[in-house]
Amino acid sequence: MLEHWLLAHEPQIRLGAFALLFVLIAAWEWWLPCRRLALSRLLRWGNHLALVVLNSLLLRLLFPAAAVGMASWAQQQQLGLFNQFEMPLWLGLPVAVVLLDLAIYWQHRLFHRIPLFWRLHRVHHADPDFDLTTALRFHPLEILLSMTIKWLVVVALGPPLLAVLLFEVILNGMAMFNHANAALPGRLERRLRALLVTPDMHRIHHSSANAEMHSNFGFNLSVWDRWFGSYVAQPQQPQHSMQIGLPAPRAPRQTSWLSGILRLPFQRF
Repeated sequence: MLEHWLLAHEPQIRLGAFALLFVLIAAWEWWLPCRRLALSRLLRWGNHLALVVLNSLLLRLLFPAAAVGMASWAQQQQLGLFNQFEMPLWLGLPVAVVLLDLAIYWQHRLFHRIPLFWRLHRVHHADPDFDLTTALRFHPLEILLSMTIKWLVVVALGPPLLAVLLFEVILNGMAMFNHANAALPGRLERRLRALLVTPDMHRIHHSSANAEMHSNFGFNLSVWDRWFGSYVAQPQQPQHSMQIGLPAPRAPRQTSWLSGILRLPFQRF
């Protein structure tokens, strides 16, 4: 009964959670900003949200089942690790969420390592500013590739439907949180970073410095970067003044207008 309800209401649940968290994090950015933005919020947010609409339409057209639907199919076919033995939900739920998070960590590292994937992923890094809408900024081809990988991971794991939906909500929410142009008190930031990826930790990943750009790949749990040797604790320059984005291009029409964003993977620079 619960599974049927989740499948029927998955889009509304995800959209509702996204809207609520977007408003809360936007308010946090306005109240306690970390950096002064280089470009107008209207320009960036308008083009980033237009990109979200485009990506959402493509996903619904080409992947109508989404990850939750694929988990349902894997369950019906008895495919994947979790479908090979009985596990209580109270244990299976957190284990599945952690394994999905680990898969996203390694996917992110591969997108930085494989040149063809990097051409797509550098759209995310080309943003010359850093705020919660940077979390939404992915090229449509990367979105489709990411969903294909997610489908394969879900089939391989066969996780509970609730775990997949919970992970999707957590991933979207944490991505906006750790891209927030906001400041946390030092002691709270250090305590949170022991387990979770904070804005200060992830902002280093968006530095223009090459060594920093290719570090701190986690979105949810910070432990993966420590365990797998990709953790950088502090940037070379202060958080409030470090250069964000790719070294080039820097022109707003190339980096921040929707037309430029869509062309970025096919440009040489």
